[in-house]
Amino acid sequence: MRRQHLVLALCVLVVAAVASAQIPDRPEKLTYPGLTWNVPNPAPLRAVLANGVPVYISEDRMLPLVSVQVMFRGGRYLEPRGKEGVAALTGTVWRTGGAGDLDASQLDEKLDFLAAQVGTNVGDTTGMVSLNLLSKDLDTGLALLMKVLQAPRFEQARLDKAKEDLISDMKRRNDEAADIEGREWNRLVFGDDYWMNRLATKASVDGIAQADLVAFHTQLANPANVVIAVAGDFTRKDMLAKLNATLGAWKATGPKAPPVPQPVAPARPGVYAVDKKDVNQGRVSMGHIGLRRPIPDEEALDVANDILGGGGFTAWMMKRVRSDEGLAYGAYSRFGVGDLLPGTFRAYFQSKSATCARAATLTLELMGKLRAGEATAKDLETSKKSFIETLPRTFETKLRTVQRFATDELVGLSHEYWTGYRARIAAVDAAAVKQAAERRMKPDQLIVVIVGNLDDIFKGSPDHPDASFEKLGPVTRLPLRDPMTLQPLAP
Repeated sequence: MRRQHLVLALCVLVVAAVASAQIPDRPEKLTYPGLTWNVPNPAPLRAVLANGVPVYISEDRMLPLVSVQVMFRGGRYLEPRGKEGVAALTGTVWRTGGAGDLDASQLDEKLDFLAAQVGTNVGDTTGMVSLNLLSKDLDTGLALLMKVLQAPRFEQARLDKAKEDLISDMKRRNDEAADIEGREWNRLVFGDDYWMNRLATKASVDGIAQADLVAFHTQLANPANVVIAVAGDFTRKDMLAKLNATLGAWKATGPKAPPVPQPVAPARPGVYAVDKKDVNQGRVSMGHIGLRRPIPDEEALDVANDILGGGGFTAWMMKRVRSDEGLAYGAYSRFGVGDLLPGTFRAYFQSKSATCARAATLTLELMGKLRAGEATAKDLETSKKSFIETLPRTFETKLRTVQRFATDELVGLSHEYWTGYRARIAAVDAAAVKQAAERRMKPDQLIVVIVGNLDDIFKGSPDHPDASFEKLGPVTRLPLRDPMTLQPLAP
C-alpha cells in the first residue's frame, strides 16, 4: 500500500513538473497556434429553382429551426408621387392584413400555433419576406409563406391602424434633434427633389387606399426580382424539393424592378442651420455625397475613414474631440460606399451649444492632417488589423453566410470582393491612405448641418474665440418644417 502511494506521488510530481515547464511565467510569453480561415465558397451553396430564382442553402443542425428569407429588389424609390408612405404601409400590412383564404386574425392564430414568425419589410431599395419556424412544421410554414407572398389581403381595418400609427409617428418628427438633422442632411446632400426626400405627409397617407398597396405589392412580389437565402435543420436535397414545389412554382408577374435613380442635384457647400430652442446641445454633421462601387481605392478609403472617426475609441476624432478636449461624448465619421446608390461622407458629433464650433474646427483640422499624410504606422496597423480580424464575423453563422451571398447577388456585388478583401486591406500603406483622403474627402465641398439653439451655438465660447461656423462657408438658416406637411414653418 505504501509503495502504491509512493508511485502515485511520483507520478503527480512528474506531471506537475512537465506542466510547469510548459506554462510560461508571464502572460506575454503565451503562444497560440496560427488561425487559418478562408471566406466560404458560395458555389456549393447556390442553386437555381425551376423558375430561375437563385437560392443559397446551408444545412445547420445545431437547432431544430429553419429560416427562409425571400429578398427582393425594389422599395421606396418606386413610390408614385402623391402616394408617399405606401412603401411603409405595404411593409406593415403585407404581414398583418391576412393572406389568401385567411383573414388577419386567422393568419395570426396559425402562426402563433406554430410558434412561427413571418416578417415583411420594404426598405429604400430592397425588401424581404421572411419565415422562421421549427423544422417539423416546415411544410405548413412554406404554404403560409406562399399565401403571404402571393395573396396578401391588406385588410382595411389593419390598413387603417397602420395609417393611424404612421401619422402618430409623424407628429413626433420634430421632437428629437437627431430626426431633424437626419432629414435635413438627406435633403441637402442628395437634393431636395430626390426620391429619398419625398417623405410621407398626412395628406399623402390619408390618400392611400387598399388598391395602392395591392399595386405596390405587385411591383415587388415578382420572382424576377427575388433571391432566396435558407438555413437550418434539413437536408439540402429535401429542402430543394420543398422549395421547388412552392417558391419554384411561382411564375414571374412582370419585368424586373427598374434601376434606382441616382442623385444629381445636391445643395451647394456651406453651413445650414435649423433652430431648436429647447435643447442645450447642438448636433453637427459635416460632409458630402459619397461613392458607389466599384472604386479602385475603396480599402484605402476605409482605412482613412477608420483612422479619422470610424474606429471608435482608437480614431482621431474620438481621441481629440472627446478625450483630449472633452467636447462630446462621441465623435465619429463614416464614408459610405453603396452598391445601388452612393453613400455619404459624414463626420458628426453632439456638443454643448457653446463648443459646437470648436469641435467642428477640430474635425476639419483632423481631416487636413489625414489629407496631409500624417497617419502614423501605428494608426495604419490598428485599423488594418481591425478590418482583417473582424471579417469572419460577416460569415460567423450558416444563416449569415447565405444572407450575405444572397444580398450580394441581389445588389450585384461579386464574390471576389470578399476573397481578395484581406489582401487588399493588408496592401494599404500610408501613401494610399493619404491619396484616398486627398481624393475622396473634400473640405471645399463640405455641407455642414447644425441643429440646436442657434443663438447659443453661433455665440460660441469665450475660451475659443477663433472657432466660428462662418469660417466654414456661407451660413443659411433653414426653417423648421411642419411635421405633418413638411412645409416650412414661419419663424
